[in-house]
Amino acid sequence: MPTSTPARPAAPVVLALALLSTLSACGDLHASDSRTGAAPSASGTSSPGAPGASPYVEPGAGDGAPHHDENNAHRREGEMAPAHARNARREADRIRPVIEGLWERRKWDPATVRTALLRLGYEEERVSKGGKRLGGTLTVTKMSSSWKDDGYVTPEGTRVALRVHDDACVTAFVQKSNFDVRTNGPYPETGCFEPPYGH
Repeated sequence: MPTSTPARPAAPVVLALALLSTLSACGDLHASDSRTGAAPSASGTSSPGAPGASPYVEPGAGDGAPHHDENNAHRREGEMAPAHARNARREADRIRPVIEGLWERRKWDPATVRTALLRLGYEEERVSKGGKRLGGTLTVTKMSSSWKDDGYVTPEGTRVALRVHDDACVTAFVQKSNFDVRTNGPYPETGCFEPPYGH
């Protein structure tokens, strides 16, 4: 009498094949084209060397990069209370003519800008080595350095920050090409000054 091997259940094999086909299909489904309203379609070919688009894009994520908002949270200014925003606007209106006058006279070095703004009655901000604010509200510094060609370059000019309230600032800059004065909330890591881009 022939002996037969009991049949193994086919379910685990079918499940494994289904899982394998699902995993190997990653990147083959394309999102609808919002310009044409076309529905998603499967691609017959895929390019193994080209990275696919991220399946996750944060709302309002600028260029659509995944985690754009998370990666740039340090560049998001804080909100100002309405009354504090009005106070900041009032101080910006005091500072603007001074900055504009310096620009017209082609005076944008930090020492000259500092002297002109101290005449408005502001006091320079003092900070401990540990970063604790000790008093004063005005910060005047040279422009930020940026990478150009083979090294960092610091352009001529001055940037200014006035802390009107803990949640309200006036920032300004004056340089050869232009100047600006605006109000903003503070940034998480750099206070009144807008932080540079990381990369």
